[in-house]
Amino acid sequence: MGYTLEVKPSQIPHEDAGKGLFLQGEANIGSVIAFYPGVLYPPAYYRYILGYPRVDPQNSHLITRYDGTMINAQPWGAGGESRELWDWTSSPEPKHTMQADEKGSDLDGTHVGGNLEMLERRNPLAFAHFANHPAKGMVPNVMIYPYDFPLLEKDMRPYIPNVPFGNDEETDTSKFGSFRLKTWKSNNNESKVPVLKTLVLVATRAICDEEVLLNYRLSNSEHIPSWYTPVDEED
Repeated sequence: MGYTLEVKPSQIPHEDAGKGLFLQGEANIGSVIAFYPGVLYPPAYYRYILGYPRVDPQNSHLITRYDGTMINAQPWGAGGESRELWDWTSSPEPKHTMQADEKGSDLDGTHVGGNLEMLERRNPLAFAHFANHPAKGMVPNVMIYPYDFPLLEKDMRPYIPNVPFGNDEETDTSKFGSFRLKTWKSNNNESKVPVLKTLVLVATRAICDEEVLLNYRLSNSEHIPSWYTPVDEED
């Protein structure tokens, strides 16, 4: 592809910046830079997110698509070669009081029964959750773009860094392997294809050996952190 991704201390000048996402090499405008990994929650399953209903203060790795699908990248961590069990058939009781530092993970198989699937973390671009918001005077170099992974080839499943939580009861569903997934009609309208709804980061300009920066577009004025500076006055 001409580039790789690395997670290391951010160059953003504030103490909460933590780790940032860096591109090593060169990427052209329009390139897919990173995938947003983690557990996919349709609106009906928000209450199962750890810490619900106060999930934002405990988890900085939550993001929501335009259709309401929320992605929780916190259980994904920094990826790697690790593998974990996931069972789509089990829906644990909502944990309304669970804290972020309690034991347990959305991705572990400790609370489920049979039909366990192996979730692999090998996608080398599954680091979008480490992209920081630009500091004042800086300009973002990527943008969010919704993408639906069509699950047509089982050999590619290990490289899709997302797993669905539960099943959206308001839509038609299908099974692919042991996952229940939303479906959509293909372009020729002849068949339905199982998909995983996720997000990717797309380059808004050429990027070369630099930190990946994403405009967070925070809108809740009550919870906007002190370090946040809008990129545009309209944000």
